[in-house]
Amino acid sequence: MVDKYELRAIISSGVLLSLFFFAVLYNSYSRKIDMPTCVPFEKTFEKSAVKKIDDGLYEIYLVAHMWTFDPEEIEIPAGSTVDFYLTSKDIVHGFHINEEGVNMMAVPGTINKITTKFEEEGTYRFVCNEFCGTGHQNMMGKIIVK
Repeated sequence: MVDKYELRAIISSGVLLSLFFFAVLYNSYSRKIDMPTCVPFEKTFEKSAVKKIDDGLYEIYLVAHMWTFDPEEIEIPAGSTVDFYLTSKDIVHGFHINEEGVNMMAVPGTINKITTKFEEEGTYRFVCNEFCGTGHQNMMGKIIVK
């Protein structure tokens, strides 16, 4: 026999879990927010790079380490779609572009990927949003969209 309070707690937990999964799927598909994905780590990805794949398509390989991103400054044309590949050399860092809603973690030994499109010209700042030590407040960079 299940206690009525226990039953309420089980039902409430089920409802909350359902809402959580609905929110994740809704944001991923309906609002077209690209969720970060994990890519199998390759030893070859230890250097940063900005690669032009096609007109309007770029791959940016970012390496986070105390207390900087490599590269710190990136230039791309307006209307470009960018695949960001992010890793860390030392500890856990964050990567956040406020204007584009990009938010992912840089974890040593893993590569996270996210895709976003820069429609408008301007300067987009990216920052570390995971406290990573005494120089954390200086860990930032910029993407110049021309």
